[in-house]
Amino acid sequence: MKNNKLDFFPEVFQAVAGRNFTVYAYMNDGQVRLYDMKPIIKRGGVFKVLENENTFREKLTVLNNSIAWDLSGDRDESRCIDIDPFQVFQSPVVSDFPEDDQTLDEMEAIDEAKADSIQNVVDSLN
Repeated sequence: MKNNKLDFFPEVFQAVAGRNFTVYAYMNDGQVRLYDMKPIIKRGGVFKVLENENTFREKLTVLNNSIAWDLSGDRDESRCIDIDPFQVFQSPVVSDFPEDDQTLDEMEAIDEAKADSIQNVVDSLN
């Protein structure tokens, strides 16, 4: 007879919203996984409400040992939207959450300024 006992049950301890509808999931195996919600949100249905980036970021939490969105605000596990922790566990492992959004925004602004400067030099050569 086959043994159906699970040796490991993945759990999310912390969830942090990343850029472009991604979630950094800190798992009980000590690793961080990057879960991309875009394909699920595009399907619509119960996930359609997460198209709003503010809702996506502000309602993100951990419920049912996984990534979840507490839409009602009362932490009722039966009224949240959550992702199967096994599905989260299959996501790519990443080293950690990158620097905070403000720093990322600053880096993007610097990159844009560099691109503008390069374009100005190219334009002046023509």
